[in-house]
Amino acid sequence: MRYSKIRKMDISNGKGVRVSIFMQGCSFNCKNCFNPETHDFNGGKEFTDNTIDKVLELCDNENIDGLSILGGEPMHPNNIEGTTKLAKKFKEKFPNKDIWAWSGFKFDEYLKDKEVTKYLDVLIDGQYVEELHNPTLKWKGSSNQRVIDVQQSVINNKVIELN
Repeated sequence: MRYSKIRKMDISNGKGVRVSIFMQGCSFNCKNCFNPETHDFNGGKEFTDNTIDKVLELCDNENIDGLSILGGEPMHPNNIEGTTKLAKKFKEKFPNKDIWAWSGFKFDEYLKDKEVTKYLDVLIDGQYVEELHNPTLKWKGSSNQRVIDVQQSVINNKVIELN
């Protein structure tokens, strides 16, 4: 597994000030994706335990509200194991901080039974669709995407979107 980049203080991918990691590799290749450089599974840098340690160290700051996991595609079968490991370690160390993730995979069709959902607070799901692009949308690029309260969705066994 590989990752593209880490942002130490990101204010555009989730609520508050966050650490963001962009996983490397995506097979969706959405038209006019905002991150096409993350599509190649062979690009970026190797994702290791040291990468996780670095992310956790950056998050160990009172000014950081949480972790954002983007891509590429963090939930792709090539990436989900590393994404899950990172999310689990983050929640063990920072139970009061939140995790936001973006995925082209739908929560109810692919992700709801995956271990990673135990650790996610917010998931923006669905592939980006150029024809549905709307720059006024918060935290998503196209109107088909959903901003999901993951833990409420798991409890209620149905998708609960955030307002």
